[in-house]
Amino acid sequence: MANPIVVRSLDEIKFWSRIMKEHALFLSLGFTYEQKQLIAEAQQFIALFERIEEKLARFTVNSELSQVQAFNNEVYQAAAAIWSYKRKVLGLTLRCEIRSNNFPLLIDHISREAAYFANRLKDLNSGILAPKPEAIIEENVFFLRIMADHAKFIGHLLDPSERKLVEQAREFSHDFDQLVFQAVDLDSMQPESETKPILSHFLNENKVSVASLRDFKKTARELIEACRIKSNIHPLLADHTFREAERFLEIIDLFEASIKRA
Repeated sequence: MANPIVVRSLDEIKFWSRIMKEHALFLSLGFTYEQKQLIAEAQQFIALFERIEEKLARFTVNSELSQVQAFNNEVYQAAAAIWSYKRKVLGLTLRCEIRSNNFPLLIDHISREAAYFANRLKDLNSGILAPKPEAIIEENVFFLRIMADHAKFIGHLLDPSERKLVEQAREFSHDFDQLVFQAVDLDSMQPESETKPILSHFLNENKVSVASLRDFKKTARELIEACRIKSNIHPLLADHTFREAERFLEIIDLFEASIKRA
């Protein structure tokens, strides 16, 4: 029978390595022509995560745990390196040492995701698989903030003349900001807030909102791919944010299952 740590490790690497590769691409597209060194570094990270994806293809769910743990350590180093690069770019941006088309919040956003990826690999190599109640709340705070950021980016990257879609994006931004604050409140009430009824309601409420945002992103992706709306949104970015919403829904399902088993 496949080791659950192996199964989860390969799944995390498959999903997040692609995300990291795309982050490097999006950063490179946002730099100006003069920022050749930063573009070159981004391209190196694209190549690095492509190599990781190639190595990943050699593993199966029946691979030896020790081999997967060694691979986790290797990928952890890559995730930590791209996190450091993103924070460097954020620092240069906030000090106005460079000016590019990459929003500071976007750079911070993608660095948070790199840190999350690195921490997941560390947890898995420590044998942590099943979520604890406090992890459920903390992970939802993380992902709800990611979803709120996505809504803001979509709203800013749509052409201002796309008034209806811009307004929808703003409504999602407001909705998810409120969910973030609600999750932070629940987090501060721990451990007393870690009851089955409260966590179940919390997850269900988030699930409904994430599913709605996921559907909005899916529609936007289709419109962008068909060139039916005006925006500065790269088709791959539209698909990227859609996949992250799908991922959050999968994680909510895992948390709901763990609560039922508890």
